[in-house]
Amino acid sequence: MKYLNVAEKNDAAKNIAFHLSRGSSRRREGLSQYNKIYDFEVEVLGQKSQMIMTSVSGHLLALEFAGPFKNWQSCDPLTLFEAPVFKYCPENYCKIKELHSQDSKHFDYNVCFPLINHRMNNLNVEFSWDRIRLFDQEACQVLHDICTENPQARVCEVKTKPKSKWRPLPLDTVELEKLASRKLKINAKETMRIAEKLYTQGLISYPRTETNEFPKEMNLGQLIGLQTQDPNWGGFAQNILDSGGATPRQGNKSDKAHPPIHPTKYTNNLTGNEQRIYEFIVRSFLACCSKDAQGQETSVTIDIAGEKFSATGLMITARNYLDVYPYEKWSSKEIHIYENGQTFDPTVIEMVEGSTSPPNLLTEADLIALMEKHGIGTDATHAEHIETIKNRSYVALANAVHFVPGLLGMGLVEGYDAMGLHISKPHLRAQLEADLKAISEGRKQPQAVLAEQIAKYKEVYITVTAEALKIDNALAERLSEQPNQITSHSRSAVIDMTPVLKCPKCGSDMIKRLKKNSDEYYISCVSFPACKNAVWLPNIVRTLEILPETCSQCGPNYKKIKFHWRNNSINHLYPPPYVACIGGCDLTFLEMMNINLSTVKAVPQNRAITSITRGITSEPSGPISERRPPTLHQQDSRDHPRTFVPPFLPNDTRRENNQNSTSFTPTNVNDNVNDNNVICYCNKQAILLTVKKQNANFGKKFYKCLIGKENGGCDFFQWAFESIESSESSNLDSSSSNSWGSTSNTTKGWGLPPRYSQDERGPRNEDNVKCQCGLICKKYEQLKNL
Repeated sequence: MKYLNVAEKNDAAKNIAFHLSRGSSRRREGLSQYNKIYDFEVEVLGQKSQMIMTSVSGHLLALEFAGPFKNWQSCDPLTLFEAPVFKYCPENYCKIKELHSQDSKHFDYNVCFPLINHRMNNLNVEFSWDRIRLFDQEACQVLHDICTENPQARVCEVKTKPKSKWRPLPLDTVELEKLASRKLKINAKETMRIAEKLYTQGLISYPRTETNEFPKEMNLGQLIGLQTQDPNWGGFAQNILDSGGATPRQGNKSDKAHPPIHPTKYTNNLTGNEQRIYEFIVRSFLACCSKDAQGQETSVTIDIAGEKFSATGLMITARNYLDVYPYEKWSSKEIHIYENGQTFDPTVIEMVEGSTSPPNLLTEADLIALMEKHGIGTDATHAEHIETIKNRSYVALANAVHFVPGLLGMGLVEGYDAMGLHISKPHLRAQLEADLKAISEGRKQPQAVLAEQIAKYKEVYITVTAEALKIDNALAERLSEQPNQITSHSRSAVIDMTPVLKCPKCGSDMIKRLKKNSDEYYISCVSFPACKNAVWLPNIVRTLEILPETCSQCGPNYKKIKFHWRNNSINHLYPPPYVACIGGCDLTFLEMMNINLSTVKAVPQNRAITSITRGITSEPSGPISERRPPTLHQQDSRDHPRTFVPPFLPNDTRRENNQNSTSFTPTNVNDNVNDNNVICYCNKQAILLTVKKQNANFGKKFYKCLIGKENGGCDFFQWAFESIESSESSNLDSSSSNSWGSTSNTTKGWGLPPRYSQDERGPRNEDNVKCQCGLICKKYEQLKNL
């Protein structure tokens, strides 16, 4: 049998392997130079087994926003509430991940050794009198005068009862942080740093735990026996063993993962704060395994002129845990022996003036106690939260003891209060922590909690954003500094998170983006850089708006888009604002926009384009995006016509095309556009012009009405195409029922060039050639002098 054990850090793996193997473990190198592998043999349940101990280096995986949302300046923070996050393994941890993913396949069990922690509770004893103070000086003076006129005191009541001072609870993380701050004057962050170092050295158990009760099956006597050799507390440890063994006081919390913090090994070679923290953990452990302190408490009540006074005294009869735990004292004033009915004259009767005082500023221990009370943070995060507010200058330490609010912190609280929000109160965060605990206990579902919490925080963020001026005003008053003016330009790079369509490559949303340092648009997958799919839009697109309506043909994942153009070159074809879908329902529009269909819709990879040249059929290789029919930007320089059967037609239609006809597309536009006459809708010869405006169509030639619509002519427009070779044009067939790409006559020549077809079985007819729009083409003599 093989067992794989994974500790959190290499030092822990090394020390655990050393103890379990009794010093016989063998070290070998793994894929990560920082995480060694320790092999040894051990007997488990009576069976000889091979044990392998290794480690990670903290959390193996991390969460990150997708590429477009990593930069705070490139997106509206509001979009982060819905932005996708992905889990990944940091590059420097990949070797560790590879090691465990390979090795774990060969083991019967994957055992994670428990990581251990401990908590202790501090209890205070209070003493009080019947009348503490009066705030009316004249009334107090009257009572004082009455007592001094009749000074004899009579004992009304004497009570004597046994008193116990409870030993501390087993130590958990929160109590370790509080008591180290209060008793040792070591802040929480430094305490946890030292505790984790002691843990990796094998001296104490895991220091991050919420448990304050020892498991019944845990052998505490063995742990106490390790401390008997110490000259300071060794005798006390031996007395525990001699008097019946450990009887730890049990708390009421358990994280079901780690026991309370306790020493696991004896050492006497530590120095400085490391020695103080280690000694505190040892003494706390021995104290909680000992017995409560015992004593006799006496309370006496006397009467002087009708006014009652009380005093309390204590006599300790058995110190018990106090002998090893110097961090607490149990003492009171001595008191004489009194009897009921006894009378005596007081030595002095005086009136002492005092004054009230505001509560003290919070210490770190006080703050941790309040965080625990209100449910903010966990035992593992209290120190980090405190360091965060210190680093951000929300608070500062006065005399290294008390927290003093900073100007920035005060301004933020006052700004939030002015909004009517209670963000400065613990309720919002406390509810989140309570929900997380409910998830761990199985009372709530993670996705439900996630949706609910995101909605709450999003609502607060929207309110804060709308009323941010109130925070500016509060901070300006505190800092005596006016805020900078926010310009609209500073918000120009905000990402619109409205989904356009689902990425056909990975299934994530695709959103509109602006090119860097440009005003041109493209549509990008939010999972970039994991997915690099993108739709690049031509320069003619000035603006586009994602509409809430979806395409009835392409489905609910495809939103309609409202386009505005930079010029009027295609206004007669697609009048602005033009609403369209780019999901593939309008192939002509995609062709005009130069959009590859595979970037917007999943295209089966086995669809091929059949190419027939003089009766020879071949299947072109290469990706589907490279096997498209020729467009305006493609040119076929070969002498023979070529047939392209569209890859998206039904199989029957495709088969009919291959058997009955050979179709081809004229080659693209070039300078020889004046080989054919072109007639406008006025039945007059159109004029040939060239695009002069600096845009995507610069230099292209086109035909329009010679008279012009403004002068009574028509709105004819057509891009100039290269003339059909005479050897081909004389053989055009009238049949076009199976040609691919036919569109409505509203396109008027834009988009896909006209397709022609010829019947190979019959004579070629020059008089029945059909245009792409479905009408019979008219033939004219070539223009010679244009």
